[in-house]
Amino acid sequence: MTCPFSYSNNSRAAMSTSPNVQNDLPLPSQTDTPTPFQLPSSRFTFWLVLCAMILLATNMRSPIVALGSIAPVVQGALNISETQIGWLGAVPMLTFALGAFIAPAIGKRFGLENTLISMISLLTMGMIVRSLIPTWMGFLGGTLLLTLAIGFANTLAAPVIKQRTPNHIPLITGLFSLTMTVSAGIVAGVVLPLSEQVGWQWALGGWSILGVFAIVIWVFLRLRLGSSSDQIVPISTQGSSDISMWRTSFAWQIAIFMGLQSLLFYTAASFLPSIWLSKGLSAVSAGQMNSVFQFMAPVAILSLTWLVNRGRPIQALAVFAAVLNVIGILGVSYLSADLAWLWSALMGIGCSAIFTLSMMLFSMRTYTANQSSELSGMAQAVGYLIAFFGPLGTGWLHEATDSWDLPLFIMLILMVVNVGFAWMVSRPVMVDGKKI
Repeated sequence: MTCPFSYSNNSRAAMSTSPNVQNDLPLPSQTDTPTPFQLPSSRFTFWLVLCAMILLATNMRSPIVALGSIAPVVQGALNISETQIGWLGAVPMLTFALGAFIAPAIGKRFGLENTLISMISLLTMGMIVRSLIPTWMGFLGGTLLLTLAIGFANTLAAPVIKQRTPNHIPLITGLFSLTMTVSAGIVAGVVLPLSEQVGWQWALGGWSILGVFAIVIWVFLRLRLGSSSDQIVPISTQGSSDISMWRTSFAWQIAIFMGLQSLLFYTAASFLPSIWLSKGLSAVSAGQMNSVFQFMAPVAILSLTWLVNRGRPIQALAVFAAVLNVIGILGVSYLSADLAWLWSALMGIGCSAIFTLSMMLFSMRTYTANQSSELSGMAQAVGYLIAFFGPLGTGWLHEATDSWDLPLFIMLILMVVNVGFAWMVSRPVMVDGKKI
């Protein structure tokens, strides 16, 4: 039996049209004529893109979760207030949205690979700046730089996957998402003990070495495969190339679908231990529920990737993931706290599955890499703006009512609504409404 995650010679990335990429092995008749330069094979392209995406992913969540794990240490070292720490937690969603908004145009103008190399460099510089300049402004400036770069990378990852490996979108997207989650979990677990050994500045800034590795392989990919700005759009798709994502119902549907998921994710990441504490769990048990919520991500991503590769209906998977969020928040709100681990796990699975599926749909429901970039940028810009109000709104309602009941009820209603969006965005239609 063939492993569902393995590369197959029979499923080459035949849709890529860059003049620098050889999509199929040469026919016997073609090998009679020697060529001065051997173009990279589809197998080589697959593995090169996979390695590049994995190294990119290692840099895209680690700098953010590392701060959360070491926030009290940084607060004491920089002598900053709780409000300033709160802003450091809120900044990423705003800069993610800004980066997503402007990334498609810049990626189209300068090429996806060139833009990503620049953004990985900016991300690495941001990690170094906030470690070398131990002041509030230095830390804030470094955080702004690296989170803006991550906003670009969030947006441009999908079009790179679509352009370079169009026949392996679910596989590479799933591994990309999985790497983000696993690397973030590893960093979150080791950064505090590491800070006790080498100091908080090295514990945060030392991860910039991953950025250096990513820059090296992306420069190699750019030199070996060429720039996406040289890609020729296939004639069959040129008629659909002028779609405005801001005027397309599908784009708005997936933006809201992803945004409501992110709203739940960031709200749970911020307040889930406090909510369980108010429902009678001990401080240790309440903290463990946050770990359960986070650790469900690999389970969700691997399962989703395997099922999509096996040809299971995407619509059923999307609706199922959204329903898991409904059950999870329902359990947190009204059902037994003895099953806190179950309700937390269901929300963790639902959120991670929806995020990964949305990344897949950016590529699977568009005709070209340009469209994938524009859809990804529009959906993530809107989505992260929606998510920004989750922790802020939940915290404000809790303070105003001195209870979690109202914010949890509102969250439950939003997750029920998201089941409808799950059904709409996962229909077998392209971004312009044409049936697949």
